Amino acid sequence: MKTIEYILKVKGYNMWSIPPSASVYDAIKMMADNEVGALLVIEAGKLVGIISERDYTRKVILKGRSSKDTLVREIMTSPVLYTTPNQTIENCMALMTAKHVRHLPVFVNDRLIGIVSIGDLVKAIISEQKILIQKLENYILEQSSIT
Repeated sequence: MKTIEYILKVKGYNMWSIPPSASVYDAIKMMADNEVGALLVIEAGKLVGIISERDYTRKVILKGRSSKDTLVREIMTSPVLYTTPNQTIENCMALMTAKHVRHLPVFVNDRLIGIVSIGDLVKAIISEQKILIQKLENYILEQSSIT
């Protein structure tokens, strides 16, 4: 099975971040502008949290709070679960499913190198399954032409 490193090579290493002192409104705008579902929360060069669309809906909208008056630090998820490039896609998906998260930062030692989403993992699995199906179809066709 492929690893998280494979996903990062395919999708790229782009990461979007925001400081914890920013408003949730600014975070949601940044997510929308960049078509991402989560932002890394960075303070003094360190990952201190993650904020997602899910955090916004559950901790701002459903509680009747104002996104312009709420700070990222008030609703971000912390501490942050993470993965490594050598982790398999299956193991990473199992972690995300068990912990009910949709985004995982990727670290090498103490260095943040990227972020993966559950959608990234699903795309990789579907791609791998398509290749397997094609190989099986080719094998069946070869076997039927021999007989």
